[in-house]
Amino acid sequence: MTFLLRTAQERDLESLYRMAKGTGGGFTNLPPDRPTLQAKLERAAKSFARDDGQIANDLFVFILEDTADGKVRGTCQAFSQVGTELPFYSYRIGRITQHSKELDRTFRAEMLTLCTDLDGASEVGGLYLDATERSAGVGKLLARSRYLFIAAHRDRFGDMTLAELRGAIDDAGNSPFWDGLAGRFFDMSFRDADEFNGTHGNQFIADLMPKHPIYTALLSEGARQVMGQPHYSGRPAMRMLESEGFAFQNYVDIFDGGPTMIARTDQIRTVQAARTAKIGAIGPVSKGEATHLIATGRLADFRACLGQITGDGVTLDEDAAALLGVGPGDTITYAPA
Repeated sequence: MTFLLRTAQERDLESLYRMAKGTGGGFTNLPPDRPTLQAKLERAAKSFARDDGQIANDLFVFILEDTADGKVRGTCQAFSQVGTELPFYSYRIGRITQHSKELDRTFRAEMLTLCTDLDGASEVGGLYLDATERSAGVGKLLARSRYLFIAAHRDRFGDMTLAELRGAIDDAGNSPFWDGLAGRFFDMSFRDADEFNGTHGNQFIADLMPKHPIYTALLSEGARQVMGQPHYSGRPAMRMLESEGFAFQNYVDIFDGGPTMIARTDQIRTVQAARTAKIGAIGPVSKGEATHLIATGRLADFRACLGQITGDGVTLDEDAAALLGVGPGDTITYAPA
């Protein structure tokens, strides 16, 4: 395995732009807009450079590189805290029960309520992997390395972590949820709104949408069917999040109705399993040793790969040691892959 996850650098702008164009739209944290991506890289550089141990409005951007040819194959992001500068809006799916004595009937209605319940949570997002590399554990390296970063910098993240999955989009590139709800209040198509959302955020929707609860019975059938459902390409990501302990708790994106997955940060599987140790030796490991996710370095020096570890003295295999640039006496953080 020659894949190394590292922190994003200014030189990665064109690679990020290439990947952003390949998302197919609706990918808020990775818009195909160079100035927006450049701003993300600049914000990430400031976040990686700050080492005062305080939680703030940080963004950390990571790059997956194939060291065999030096090409970028994927990217992911982690936000230390959402809702610090602007409210983090979601729709909460709730239910109300009403009874009529005259009719002797009980009515149960489902409704969407605009809320900022998730302000202060951390967020993982912006994950993209080239289609040619979606095998052999590369996706797990890309996604789960963020949790090792969180474990190694725990004071920089909140008590809850969320992940917003892209909502369902039909074959024509339209969002049934947008068309059935928000689109009725805006003179713009989903594609135009998607582009604006990627570069300016979804505050404009929250500013103009009705603030009172919305009965889902008033929505179109298409909008109700996709509410809380991920885009077909996001189903593997949803399963991966579930395996880490994330769960859908009836919060959906106000833009496309995609599900918001939530977990307590300290209960994320990889965070719980993370261990820190000093390398005792570099060399061959015993046959049959399980593959581990292995990381080293703080903040801007953080990097991770897949490799093998054996023995109480922590012997690290030579390939992983070369990828990470570590040797005996260096500290690593690791978890079973």
